[in-house]
Amino acid sequence: MNKKLKSLLLPNTFMYYTILVVFIAASAALGRYDLAVVEGIVLLVTLLILRLLRRHRRKALGEYMATAVDSPEALSGIPFPSVLLQPESGEVVWYNKQFQTIAGLTDRMNPYHFSDIFPDASLTWLHEGKLEAPEPLIRNGQRYRLSGTLLKPEDTPELGIAALYLVDETQLLLLRDEYAASRPVVSVILVDNYDELTNNLPDSNVSNLNAAIDTRIKYWTDGVGGLLRKIERNRYLFIFEVRNLHTAVEQKFSILESIRTISNPKGIHATISLGIGVEGANFTEGYTFANLAIEMALARGGDQAVIKDRHHFTFYGGRNKETERRTTVKARVTANSLSELIKQSSHVFIMGHKNADLDSVGSACGLVCICRKLGKKPLIVIDREHNASQILLKKLERQPEYRGSFISGQDALLLADAKSLLIVVDTNRPDQLECKALLECISRVCVIDHHRRAADYIVTEAAISLHDPFASSASELVTELLQYAVEASDLLPIESQALLSGIVLDTKNFGMRTSSKTFEAAAFLRRLGADTVDVKLILQNDMETTLERYRIVQKAQIYREHIAIAALNEPTSRIVAAQAADELLTLTGVTSSFVMYPDPALDQIIISARSFGDTNVQVILEPLGGGGNAAIAGAQVPGKQVSEVLTELIASIDQYFEAS
Repeated sequence: MNKKLKSLLLPNTFMYYTILVVFIAASAALGRYDLAVVEGIVLLVTLLILRLLRRHRRKALGEYMATAVDSPEALSGIPFPSVLLQPESGEVVWYNKQFQTIAGLTDRMNPYHFSDIFPDASLTWLHEGKLEAPEPLIRNGQRYRLSGTLLKPEDTPELGIAALYLVDETQLLLLRDEYAASRPVVSVILVDNYDELTNNLPDSNVSNLNAAIDTRIKYWTDGVGGLLRKIERNRYLFIFEVRNLHTAVEQKFSILESIRTISNPKGIHATISLGIGVEGANFTEGYTFANLAIEMALARGGDQAVIKDRHHFTFYGGRNKETERRTTVKARVTANSLSELIKQSSHVFIMGHKNADLDSVGSACGLVCICRKLGKKPLIVIDREHNASQILLKKLERQPEYRGSFISGQDALLLADAKSLLIVVDTNRPDQLECKALLECISRVCVIDHHRRAADYIVTEAAISLHDPFASSASELVTELLQYAVEASDLLPIESQALLSGIVLDTKNFGMRTSSKTFEAAAFLRRLGADTVDVKLILQNDMETTLERYRIVQKAQIYREHIAIAALNEPTSRIVAAQAADELLTLTGVTSSFVMYPDPALDQIIISARSFGDTNVQVILEPLGGGGNAAIAGAQVPGKQVSEVLTELIASIDQYFEAS
């Protein structure tokens, strides 16, 4: 059989015709024109004969391939387009009438390549042993599923033939696309600051505000298409199709900007959040996704759209400065609930993020005071060797109340039981915890954090969650709890200093992300004995650290006229990098800064970012896996070089400003 196939594939005759042309040219050059004419006639006759033989060869090849299957009419009688080609070159050697029709081939004698007919087609899948192409072929508006097989004789594999078959699936794929495009999307639209907008306003003004908000939202939803219903005074249910979601995304959810033009007589501008649930199996699951998305949007400061599918969150907006929307009610309720949980627990563990800073340790100290008031001795989970709070920790260890209070994550795992309570402070991301395994083995978890919620936030059924992105620090949140959970005399002076140092650190000495609550918390701590001089001593740096910080500042480059970026090729400490990022903001014209450096021990690049708030550094670092808030953010990018991460950072910065 192989010999028969080989006889059908004639060798390349290009060399022979080249020699004949050379002889004709030589005869003409020697003046033998009669001989040159004869040779030319022979050449033309030979070409004609070859053309006829080629037609015969193609016909014979088709007949041979038909006899290679069970039925002689197997190939010629196939009702869908079929083609035989050489797999390496893609040259077509045979095709049936159906293929000729869809390919638009007119001359069966001309050589064709499969890529000439379908330019976007790839035969890689065929060489990989697969039986079907991963993507459909498109020609003249029709879509075809391409399948086939590779026939290779064992003794002469170079003579292989590929048999391909096309099935017109245009109607089926159109139905599939229509089904996907018509899937329902359930969304919840929430006016974030409705209470602030309507507080102490006459009914007439409230009615005008409601009418203005309703009109803007309805105008936007009419443009998107769908069903809108107002279900509460500040909450709307909006159901539409997936096809229209793409329109809203392309418009960058213009309703976010439009609604901010509405303000009350006091000058407070309205803001809304959108929670959008997609890929729900039914309307109930879609509504659940939408509510999860709304919770995520509010935890990140509101004024944004969040899309929740079966696996991920996607964020749009949230670039504007956050405004304070806090009351004392939540702090009072949280303090009471936390006190009850502590009483019912066998062990209380307090844990912050890796490389714990003063805010993490300071907020933990405030919680130790609450536990001590309730007769419990909590344990602070921290790495004593790798942290950014050595001076404070040494002072705490000299206190009798703190002897034996600091343990490692491994020791905490040995002590944990079913009645243990874990209080997470200053982070909401599992991967950033000092000991992630401890979170996984304790069922009762409390989270106290001020960073904007990340997509991979702690999803444990938290017993208590005090998550407020409007707070300056976790220490500020814990200080609020202390005012309702303990007496003034219960707080040790060193604990008040620890809490105040955490606030001072995260506010950059009350220069960033401060609110009235921040100063109230600081005043409360000052009254309880927090010495600002002692706090300043805790924040002091040695000479080597100071010099290293200024070396980093010297290496910074200015990008977009107001962004300072320092990309280091040598390792440094997180403390120095963070301080250098702060120092860069003191330069004239700089409104945001980024410092990156390699961490060879963990094979990752660490980024520390700072901003005055106009540029949301948290949104910029999110594509790189980072988190934080508008003014302070960070990221750890594993498995890459500084140059690669720098390129990604610049691309994210460009995308941020282009989308603004």
